[in-house]
Amino acid sequence: MEGRCAVETWAEFGFSGTSCTPKIKFGFGTDVFLCTGSDEVYVFSTQERKLTAVLQFPGPVSDLVGSHDNQLLYVSCRSGVYCVSLPFLLSRVRSSPADASSCPAELKVSSEFLVVGEEGVLSLLLVGSVLLILSQRDTSWLLSLYKAPKQTQSSSYEMLSSFSLPLVSSAVHGYTEGKTGMRRTPVLICVHSGDTKSPSSSSTSSSEATLAESHFHLDPLLFKLLFGTDAALAKLPVILCGLPDGRLCFLPLRLPGSRPRVLHSLEQAVVFVGASVVMETDPGHAHCLVAVGEKGRVVLMNTDKGGPEGGGNKAGLMEGCVPGPVVCGFVDKHHLYYSTGSDLLVLDLSEASSGREDQKRDEETSRKTAAALQNPTSLNVCRIIALAAPAQNTAGEVQLLGLSVRGQLQRIILPVGRKDAGSSNPPSTQVGRSVRDLLSAIGDVCERASVLKTAIKSKNQILRRLNQVLNISFLLMASRNSEEHLPMQEKQIRCHAMTQWSRLLQKDSMNLTCVLDNSSPYVLEQGWTLSVTVFPVSYSSSAGGESSSTNFSFPFHNLQPGETLEVSLPLAAAGDTSFPMRVSCSLIFSLSGLLGEEETAHLPDLQSSCISLPLNTLTVDWLHALQVNHPTSHPINKNTTYQSSNITTDTIQTFLSSHRTLCIGRGEGGGESASKAEREQYSARVRLSSELLRDTLVLKSSDLDPQGPKLAPQNLGLSVVDWLLSVGSGGVKMGHQGDKIALSSSIVHARGPNGDIVKLTAKEVNIGEGSSEKEESLSTVEVRVESSSVAAVCGLHHAVLRRVQALLQSAPERTASTKRVQSLGLRQALQRAERLLQQIQQSRISEAFGVGVSTGQSARSLLSVYRELRENPLLII
Repeated sequence: MEGRCAVETWAEFGFSGTSCTPKIKFGFGTDVFLCTGSDEVYVFSTQERKLTAVLQFPGPVSDLVGSHDNQLLYVSCRSGVYCVSLPFLLSRVRSSPADASSCPAELKVSSEFLVVGEEGVLSLLLVGSVLLILSQRDTSWLLSLYKAPKQTQSSSYEMLSSFSLPLVSSAVHGYTEGKTGMRRTPVLICVHSGDTKSPSSSSTSSSEATLAESHFHLDPLLFKLLFGTDAALAKLPVILCGLPDGRLCFLPLRLPGSRPRVLHSLEQAVVFVGASVVMETDPGHAHCLVAVGEKGRVVLMNTDKGGPEGGGNKAGLMEGCVPGPVVCGFVDKHHLYYSTGSDLLVLDLSEASSGREDQKRDEETSRKTAAALQNPTSLNVCRIIALAAPAQNTAGEVQLLGLSVRGQLQRIILPVGRKDAGSSNPPSTQVGRSVRDLLSAIGDVCERASVLKTAIKSKNQILRRLNQVLNISFLLMASRNSEEHLPMQEKQIRCHAMTQWSRLLQKDSMNLTCVLDNSSPYVLEQGWTLSVTVFPVSYSSSAGGESSSTNFSFPFHNLQPGETLEVSLPLAAAGDTSFPMRVSCSLIFSLSGLLGEEETAHLPDLQSSCISLPLNTLTVDWLHALQVNHPTSHPINKNTTYQSSNITTDTIQTFLSSHRTLCIGRGEGGGESASKAEREQYSARVRLSSELLRDTLVLKSSDLDPQGPKLAPQNLGLSVVDWLLSVGSGGVKMGHQGDKIALSSSIVHARGPNGDIVKLTAKEVNIGEGSSEKEESLSTVEVRVESSSVAAVCGLHHAVLRRVQALLQSAPERTASTKRVQSLGLRQALQRAERLLQQIQQSRISEAFGVGVSTGQSARSLLSVYRELRENPLLII
């Protein structure tokens, strides 16, 4: 084949994709019918080069076929088969308004044209007066035969018979869509013996009838070898059915007792079945049956002639593979034309399907066939998804009609080379055509190269982003699974937070500002989401025994290395006693973010797939939740006047809450006066070595501010209070930085999250065993928490101990110089613990047996034990 193929675009329908296999069928005269998988069928005139009509059906169209006399058009939908009269259609088109020359006529096909009501119809075939319908059921394929009436518009279609074929279990979920993303429908064709005439031969010449669409004349000998002697003697047509599961089945029509049988299995979806006329001695009969699979498998069936010692003839079968995938295909006398979606290829079948006479010939032909199948000729036409039957004009050129992915109807002309061309100069018209063909081919190659370049660029972008995601995942997993966990400050991707009280509509609320710090060398691109989960550390038994949590999600994109992301979320309202709270931070990546919207729509399972990577967990305790007053020397009961100017509506609730707490702590002390209960305070103490604080706090101060002043011994109490209120314990800082600077006293008055007034004091005291030896005394700092609420004292005491534990982890190791004082403290603490343990056991035993102990007395006894434990702590050196 010499020269370049010419591509001419006739029309553009503009559809972006299809769910079923598109089809192009020749109709009456010069009309062409196009089925794209939607609910519309397009009628295009090849003579006028324009779209003349659009048929609108009630549902998506899966197949269409015309009658042999070109009077009827059968169209299959999900609800059944519709029959439209072509003369009636042409009359409607001609009677359309005058502006029909610019716009095609739109005809809506109603249910009155429904002739066979059957669900799931996928393929149609008309053989004489028999209409074959192939539909899909849940577990089987159903092939139904109907007798078409002689009247044109009659709706009485009589069912002759029906046959069922089971679905292959391994292909039930995989046959519907191939690599092209569209549904593969079954293939139905009719094969006639060479001695008979097909019903379509009455209106066409014999040569055209041989290659008529869906009807083929096969050599009588090959027909008998493939389909049996009974069908050959009766000269009955045989129906060939190529299923999406790869089976190629045949059914002799009108043969008593016949049922569908499997002729061969391609083990992949059947795309096309046809016949090729390859022997010039008998051009009216096809001597080769061709079947093509979706992944490129080609099966050639012809007559294997036995030699002098080989006996009789037998059916020969040759299999090979062409570069796939195969989207659509067709054959003519000598060639197989097929499209892979990216290129249109042609394969010469002359050598592959010629008759074989001996073993040497068989082996030589097999080698040539395998080589020919692997080296098809490219026609440099891309993105073809449907082909019509090839036609040949008087000049010897083969014309193909194709439909592209973009909905363009294209005529493709393939020139046929001549052997006697010689070296004479071609005429100017041929030179001009060669130039046009060359330019058209260049345009097709450029379009294909542009599409491939875009696809490669998109895949490279996806791979680059996926590589970033994997690097970030390995980075976070390595830091989490390491034996020695890194401090939070050394993690490259981490979260820290800051608390801040705000007031809106006379109601106080606590907000948390969470900051995502990206210190890694990677970019957090689109698809990442910061997930923050807030839940209390402990929960009340009245809440059903379950801890309630709240989740917040913050999608973001393009967080560069060294940048931070700040998000704010509500943490608690005034009066909330669910502190301390845990704040769990994690990064979530959605895999659908790697693909675009179109790709994600074809992968519904990918939309819910994600990767969750935990970062770190923060703790918000009572010290973080304090509302610190400005420094004052007034006692707590006078400070209430200052707080009343900020909180008006919560004062009564706070008073009642504190009163109830005092009543529980005092047991059944209702007879005591309210003024005395209001004066009762609870407290807890923590004692720290002054030497320990000097070493650790001075070290921390120099790390945070190298040029700042060092802590002086006389300011140690103030420094401890400043440290308690400003240190970012657990990755969380307090938001009152202005109050921190204004601290001038080691006594701080504040309001807790439950509304109770608290007092925080830090002072230096000397402790010892009471002897006159000075070396036995030790300078310490006593941190004292006071409040009228037991909950506030417990929460603040727990928060102070958390900070002390973190302080001890960073303290330098040294040998204690006051072993005797500490051992004396341990002895006293042990004696005190034994006495308190006996008191608790006695109280629980008495309460269990009900021996003179009421519930209030038991609660009062346990409260006194708790207070004594908090009032007499061990010394931390």
